[in-house]
Amino acid sequence: MASIEDVRPLGSELERSYEVYVRGRLKFRVKQLVYTAFSLDETVMGFAFPREERAALVAGEPHKFHLPPTSDMRFHWVHADLAALDPGEARELVVDAWRMVVPKKLARAYDLSHPLGPG
Repeated sequence: MASIEDVRPLGSELERSYEVYVRGRLKFRVKQLVYTAFSLDETVMGFAFPREERAALVAGEPHKFHLPPTSDMRFHWVHADLAALDPGEARELVVDAWRMVVPKKLARAYDLSHPLGPG
């Protein structure tokens, strides 16, 4: 079972990333792009995910993942229930979301310095 504390260090450790609170919700950003956000009760994690792949992700593991509200379907976004994720999987989702908003050279540099993933 993952918690917000399992992924929170990534919000400031990943290059160009920083934490912000918007209306009481913790979000991770690179510049103005939000790549991960948490619900007010910290039970749901929204994260950047390729739009063309999200239906397959949700269909494959509906107990973990669900689509965002209709108003947010235009974004590259998916929601996950933190309690259904293990900590390593949650960290991997955050790092993959970060990769979507940073230059490819930063993502490659991260992969070289973390060959086993975010752990």
